[in-house]
Amino acid sequence: MSDPIIFFMLGVGAVFMVLILLRRFAGFASQRETDYAGGAPQFDLKEHLNGKMICEGVIFGPLGGMTSSFVADFDARWINNVGTIKEVFTYNDGSVQERAWTITLGDRGHFTATADDVPGVAQGHEAGPVVLFRYPIRMPESAGGYVLNAFDCMYLTSNGTIVNRSQFRKFGIKVAELVATIRKEDQS
Repeated sequence: MSDPIIFFMLGVGAVFMVLILLRRFAGFASQRETDYAGGAPQFDLKEHLNGKMICEGVIFGPLGGMTSSFVADFDARWINNVGTIKEVFTYNDGSVQERAWTITLGDRGHFTATADDVPGVAQGHEAGPVVLFRYPIRMPESAGGYVLNAFDCMYLTSNGTIVNRSQFRKFGIKVAELVATIRKEDQS
């Protein structure tokens, strides 16, 4: 091999390694519960995801453009350390999607969750003002039926509103991102 080809290949390899390191140590998915431990206000799933709630958000495609928006009604109920969150999403194209999560609280802020479109068991953790949640999710057949890896972060604000940011990846490549707010339904 000639020197220019070797230098080119070394350069490509170096760029690839820098991208991997950035994603692991500086990107959105690099967040860990230790980053938020002790922060305020304290996120408590049983308190802050309880009762009737409204969720409003947008979904961005892999290149960053908005692909969809939605409004959802949530109804969350808890019995001891097991909660059920029923979600009904209405998208800007008029389609409706329903999901029900069953969340089981564990020790030291850890929890697990299941839903019909989640193969296996989701794993999460409450830490200070944040809930970090990782799970596989199966897309509807109309969207190809692919299983994506989701990283869901919910950030509690001082007025009780939750800001939710989620990224969805396939083979480590971001294919979608969701940004939403979740708030208690107005009781007046």
